[in-house]
Amino acid sequence: MSVSPEDFRFVSAFVRDAAAIVLESGKEYLVETRLGPVAERSGLDGIPSLVRELRRDRHGALARAVVDAMTTNETSFFRDVGPYQHLRQSVIPALIDARRADKRLSIWCAAASSGQEPYSLAMLLREHFPQLESWTVQFIATDISQAMLARCRNGVYSQLEVNRGLPAPLLVKYFQKKGLDWQVDERLRNWIEWREFNLVGRAWNSLPKFDLVLLRNVMIYFDVETKRGILANMRRVLRPDGYLFLGTAETTVNVDEGFQPESAHSSCFRQRAA
Repeated sequence: MSVSPEDFRFVSAFVRDAAAIVLESGKEYLVETRLGPVAERSGLDGIPSLVRELRRDRHGALARAVVDAMTTNETSFFRDVGPYQHLRQSVIPALIDARRADKRLSIWCAAASSGQEPYSLAMLLREHFPQLESWTVQFIATDISQAMLARCRNGVYSQLEVNRGLPAPLLVKYFQKKGLDWQVDERLRNWIEWREFNLVGRAWNSLPKFDLVLLRNVMIYFDVETKRGILANMRRVLRPDGYLFLGTAETTVNVDEGFQPESAHSSCFRQRAA
């Protein structure tokens, strides 16, 4: 059943308010394909019934399932390669030098999706910076979706997923075969603290100060005002000499002048000196 214009307008407004997801005209097919199964699993006879339930209760389990379904979770291990090279060659060594006195490092993967990004970074740190074993490393990974966070904590990936970007030596070293799938080593799973977090919510004060933040491939789904709000909050939780990584198609330029691109790497940003 196709979604009616009225129901599409309601769903668009709902996901925008709940998660800053922008559904422009022409994306009706996304509502149909993603929310049809949600309605079926919820025992509803289609999207019109789902919308009626949402109008009645905008904060219950159905509302959460709708946000989960409308959130894009495309990711892969070591996605885009270049940022990880920059982290290994420049950023992590610089942070280790800067934090050598207190031996503390804080990291945030702010859009964890199904976990490939935080696990990729965890493997990079274990492989190339063994001195961090004796440091206090706070590693937080967040996502708006409880379903995605459950996947992250479980750390189980299909053969197809591990074939996307994960080098074979790291698969052998950090994963165990689990039936037809692969599970991340327990040490890595327990190293990362997984939290539910809405980037457009009001819980920013609950976050510590970070040395490194990865906010990759999520801002492309937000409008300019939402991006500005997120980046303003990001400046408050990022230490003055910290590093912010965005997706390769994302930028702070003409959005937040408090950040400037690193000259050597366009997806890495630093705060401008006051």
